[in-house]
Amino acid sequence: MSTAVPNNGGSAVATAKNAHTAKDATAETATRPARATGASPFTDIAPGRKRTNAIMGGLMWLCMILALIPLVWVLWTVISRGIGPITSGDWWTKDQGMTTPLLPGGGAFHAIVGTLLQTLIASLFSIPIGVFTAIYLVEYSNGSRLGKLTTFMVDILSGVPSIVAALFIYALWITILGQERSGFAVALSLILLMVPIVVRNTEEMLRVVPMDLREASYALGVPKWKTISRIVLPTALSGIVTGIMLAVARVMGESAPVLVLVGSTSTTNWNPFSGPMSSLPLMMLDMYKSGTTPNVMDKLWGAALTLVILVVVMNILARVVSARYSVKKK
Repeated sequence: MSTAVPNNGGSAVATAKNAHTAKDATAETATRPARATGASPFTDIAPGRKRTNAIMGGLMWLCMILALIPLVWVLWTVISRGIGPITSGDWWTKDQGMTTPLLPGGGAFHAIVGTLLQTLIASLFSIPIGVFTAIYLVEYSNGSRLGKLTTFMVDILSGVPSIVAALFIYALWITILGQERSGFAVALSLILLMVPIVVRNTEEMLRVVPMDLREASYALGVPKWKTISRIVLPTALSGIVTGIMLAVARVMGESAPVLVLVGSTSTTNWNPFSGPMSSLPLMMLDMYKSGTTPNVMDKLWGAALTLVILVVVMNILARVVSARYSVKKK
């Protein structure tokens, strides 16, 4: 019959280890500096890092103020000098056909009509071409040669000056094809300026859309074209609309195409395919060449403010449409 013998040696070793650990913890607690009640458990930031952060923050604010100063200055100058003519009802309903730049009266209706018609025609071509080109580059090209060539040509086209685009259309549309100078020729040159902006912006917005949304749609058996139209485009709609409005705002103020491709007129022309057609940039140039009398300068600044108002109104309408049809956050 065997009798169990207690392992006194093992218990003694364990007791010694526990005592040693407790002694070390007590010593560490004694040497650790006492923390005040309610103090932050995080280490304080070094003074040098605080100074660097303050300096960089100050530089950011300074750059922001320097960027705002010219913008506010230009806006204030345009509003203060152009508010007088546009408050008249004749400014929005009459043209300059019954008066001259040196005399008071008349309006900018002919220039407003020309600007809107030229921009509308350019947008009807540029927006579908730009959006579908961006969809191809993001969703279908997959690094193909055609995709790389398209990206390269868009990059080149985005750096083309407006006068070069106007001269190209003049050589092709008027010299070679024998068409007359008209508002439609101006719209063709504006297309060359709008397309690269729309393509680049839409491409970037489509790349921002998470790939998980596409993969989830494909997993449910949804075709690729429907995934793009029902999921990808609505998700990126607000950014796409912003890029389109940037392109529209740019071409509405272009003066080189209207100088080269269409003649100036003081009457309203509703036909963009025939005859001279004025626009707000062309009206400003005509007023600038007419002298510096008060009546001329009032009409010049009034046309500038009218152009700004048109751009702002179109941006507001685009924001409303974007908010109406974009993806809603719940």
